[in-house]
Amino acid sequence: MGGACGVIIGHGGNIYKLAARLGCAPDEIIDMSSNINPLDTMPGLVAFLKDNIQAIGRLPEADSGTSVNAFAVRYDLDPGFVLAGNGTTQFIYSIPQALNTKKVLIFGPTYADYADACKMQNVDHSYLIAEESKSFVPDINQIEDNISECDTVFICNPNNPTGALILASELELLCRSRPDIYFVIDESYMPFVKSGEKKSMMSLGLPNVIILNSMSKIFKIPGLRIGFLISSKQIIKKIAPFMMPWSVNGIAQAAVLYLMEKRDEVDHFIKKTRDFIEIERKVFIERFKNILSIKLFQGTTTFILARLSGNYKAEDICSYMSQHKILIRDCSNFNGLSDRFVRISLKTRNINMMAADRILSFLS
Repeated sequence: MGGACGVIIGHGGNIYKLAARLGCAPDEIIDMSSNINPLDTMPGLVAFLKDNIQAIGRLPEADSGTSVNAFAVRYDLDPGFVLAGNGTTQFIYSIPQALNTKKVLIFGPTYADYADACKMQNVDHSYLIAEESKSFVPDINQIEDNISECDTVFICNPNNPTGALILASELELLCRSRPDIYFVIDESYMPFVKSGEKKSMMSLGLPNVIILNSMSKIFKIPGLRIGFLISSKQIIKKIAPFMMPWSVNGIAQAAVLYLMEKRDEVDHFIKKTRDFIEIERKVFIERFKNILSIKLFQGTTTFILARLSGNYKAEDICSYMSQHKILIRDCSNFNGLSDRFVRISLKTRNINMMAADRILSFLS
């Protein structure tokens, strides 16, 4: 993503652009490049939003205070430790300026926006790239060799696009060992992880840690743009002045209240999603177990990273799949990956198997 020139690149596939090229409706495209819940949106949510569409006729709360309180109650947090924003993206781009960041270390390969936020603010940044031989799980012990002069560290956990998860106990030790450094832990995909609540750092309340929480992925509502930032009051005080009024629109705020009040239903929905993903991930990976030209990494989320070998390149397989109205993610522009990596986001069993067959056809 090039913030300086305003040209947005480097993210998942564009179903609208592909649909226009193929001369079909966007709904005909199977988007396996976008990391959202493979199940339908939570039952009742869309009907609720339709019933509350009149919210567009009035200004929402400027600071999303009611939504913040509802989120804090749901997760047993002090509301003073929470900010609501226009997706986690708003926070990612605000943090370097708000914290007066000078030098950033990014655990990679990972989401491009951490680096792009640094570029937008002319902040020096570098990467600690995890090794493929270790399934891209970062080696926490290596950080001391890379953290010199850094004042802020960005970590996506579980990570996009690798799906690798760092244990909360390891992250906690790291963050406590360097109280002079800000740690930004993006937990946007944590809801997909089995027993994710126990692996989150959201409730630890460490004074130098910022947790990012997204509703877009797990609840399949990326178009509403809802994200939360959880941190210490000292850090909240630094970031709050950089939040634009009315960052979260009225429909999005209504969605937050609905989801936070439906605790039992939400817990059931998340468990159903996790169980579904765990099964589908195993089935999908098993489909390629004897195929030497592609390696799939296990991961912990709803997406799977794959590496091609031989003469196969990411650009070629993505082009082939798009001809069959299936989008998968070309990962060649992730720092630390090459033109042989792709990411596939799981859907329903039928779609997953159809996509697997298409991939195998390409590799045959």
